[in-house]
Amino acid sequence: MRIGQYPPRMSNRAIARFLMCRPEHFAVSYVINPWMDPQGWASDQRAHVAACRQWTALHNELIALGASVELVPPVRQLPDLVFTANAAVVLDRQALLTRFRHAERREEEPHFAAAFLGLKARGLIDRVRTLPPDVVLEGAGDCVWDAARRIFWMGFGPRSDLAAKQIVTETFGQEVVAIELADPRFYHMDTALCPLSGDDVMYFPGAFTKMGLGEIRSRIAPGHRIEIGAADAARFAANAVSLRDTVVLSGASERLKDELTSRGYKVVVTPLDSFLRSGGSAFCLTLRLDRTSVAVPAVRKLAVGE
Repeated sequence: MRIGQYPPRMSNRAIARFLMCRPEHFAVSYVINPWMDPQGWASDQRAHVAACRQWTALHNELIALGASVELVPPVRQLPDLVFTANAAVVLDRQALLTRFRHAERREEEPHFAAAFLGLKARGLIDRVRTLPPDVVLEGAGDCVWDAARRIFWMGFGPRSDLAAKQIVTETFGQEVVAIELADPRFYHMDTALCPLSGDDVMYFPGAFTKMGLGEIRSRIAPGHRIEIGAADAARFAANAVSLRDTVVLSGASERLKDELTSRGYKVVVTPLDSFLRSGGSAFCLTLRLDRTSVAVPAVRKLAVGE
């Protein structure tokens, strides 16, 4: 097994801290990506109830795994506020607030800013920064931290600007690998690439340009690549939450689940198809607040009989 086993969790200390937003006002009411179908949503009388049930199941699963969750208050007329991964890029107790490409989501910005000022006031964040007014970057959705390699994988093109690369580098003092996204269905980096805790990276090759795919493969050793197929990509399997040796996702093929299990991961499937209708899944619904650029050594797992 490659995954290191962490020391037992202290009973009074969470193993991770996430930012989430209850889907009280979630709906598919406009179109800003190919997944969104407002007419289909409106015709499904059970859609909102299902979304609330699925969000609660994800929330409860994270709590059961030992995480704590901070909540952004839901706001009427802001259906996508639930996708908190887009709120900011967060590392080392610093937050770089998002700026959205589409007008439909720009009204979320002051609410996320207020949430982070509240986190700062409580001592959970040290510094909150904003982007220049002419630069778009949609938070951790397009700026995914890879702890094993100490880099940000940054997607640009559909929803974020290449110019954001320099700002992220200066803000956090970490290397940023900017890769152009090539498929409109995978409009954010987090829809197509997920670093896991065992130095592996799960990603969908079809989401990237030939040059971008070459960059990914040059930085990840063959034995640590998990290339997923089109069917798993369409389930948003790469939009997963990696928490220690557990991978939480909405759905995956048996082949992918078997591969993850063979590498030492525990796979937790919690269906989130209601949110896929808006182009999001597990990672999109969460924002990790406690990531650091300092590697935490893991304790080696003992083999049976050792």
